[in-house]
Amino acid sequence: MTPRPTILFMADAVTLAHLARPIALAQGLDKTKFNVVLACDPRHQKFLDGLPFPIRAIKTQSSDKFLRAAAHGSPLYDTRTLRDYTREDLSLLEDIRPAAVVGDHRLSLAVSARVAKVPYLGITNAYWSPYADSFTPLPELPINRWLGIKAAQSIFNLVWPMAAAYHSLPLNRVRRDYGLPGLGWDWRHPYTDADRTLYADARELVPTRGLPATHAYLGYIAWSPPVDLPPWWQELPTDRPVIYATLGSSGHPGLLDMVLQALADLPVTVIATTAGKATLGTLPSNVYVIDYAPGDKLAARADLMICNGGSLTVYQALAAGKPLIGIPAHMDQHLSMHYVVKAGVGVLVRSEQMNSQTLRAAVQRLLSDDDARDRARSLARSISAYAPAQRLSEILEEVTAHVAR
Repeated sequence: MTPRPTILFMADAVTLAHLARPIALAQGLDKTKFNVVLACDPRHQKFLDGLPFPIRAIKTQSSDKFLRAAAHGSPLYDTRTLRDYTREDLSLLEDIRPAAVVGDHRLSLAVSARVAKVPYLGITNAYWSPYADSFTPLPELPINRWLGIKAAQSIFNLVWPMAAAYHSLPLNRVRRDYGLPGLGWDWRHPYTDADRTLYADARELVPTRGLPATHAYLGYIAWSPPVDLPPWWQELPTDRPVIYATLGSSGHPGLLDMVLQALADLPVTVIATTAGKATLGTLPSNVYVIDYAPGDKLAARADLMICNGGSLTVYQALAAGKPLIGIPAHMDQHLSMHYVVKAGVGVLVRSEQMNSQTLRAAVQRLLSDDDARDRARSLARSISAYAPAQRLSEILEEVTAHVAR
């Protein structure tokens, strides 16, 4: 009998989404076809307990450092960090000797996997693709508050070509260390370079043009924390709209409290998850809160979702056929929300402009927008047609067919 190939999943757990997707895909692979190993930082150990495959510990830079870089428009990983990652990758690849490695935001694999001659499959989002719309939104930056959005956008457009090259510099330096060619100065290439680039998106939401054969859509990779429904689940009122609010693991700690207070006087019920990070004051009487909950079930129960605009929570809403309000801060969230707004299934509220009046107006608008609900339901049908783990399995079978490990 031919031995099953070992597939190594490597998650850079700077945010929970980059761990959630590899976990969901690894769990979905047929264990009669593949041996699976997951490598990640143990900071999210509560979500790793009980997984049916070996876990290897790797170091990931702190989430705070990652989010500070995003907030200031700096490269998300500096050269030193990527060099450290690459050395650790190479040691792990030599130890496990996988037939293929699947990485989520582990940019160093664009170096280490090539040096180790291991096929590398990179999970990313299609809005980072060079084959998607060439659009660079203004993220939340300090200059926005000083100059205003319009002036800041004008300056941002002028300096962005140089900033994009700056973002590409760390990975290009590490590639040069190992005798690999650079990836150029388009900022999208470091986030999408792989032997096989896998988009955790539905083409119907984030289209691309002229994709090479090495790029593929997996669809929405669904994951919710393995926890019970909240104790108040059966107590939720049924005579008013339900709003599900979650700003995820990368949201501003105080922003969720602003959201909850803004909705206090509306005739709605609010269910919220904090991801263990939010700083909350006295809860309004129409609010129910818990740290973690099965997000897919909360989204299904809700009429409307409020999130940070990141892809994991955006797709939770859309897979349930619900419109959403996104309050993005950094570039990834703004790119994601660009397509949500373009599809007519959500409203973007800039985080630095968020106030009670703006948020209440957006909530009231979407709750009364039948067209947005119809478009969200249509997208839900498209999203449900994807089978991410099955598609990954097909690609892995192709990639590993001639790999001897």
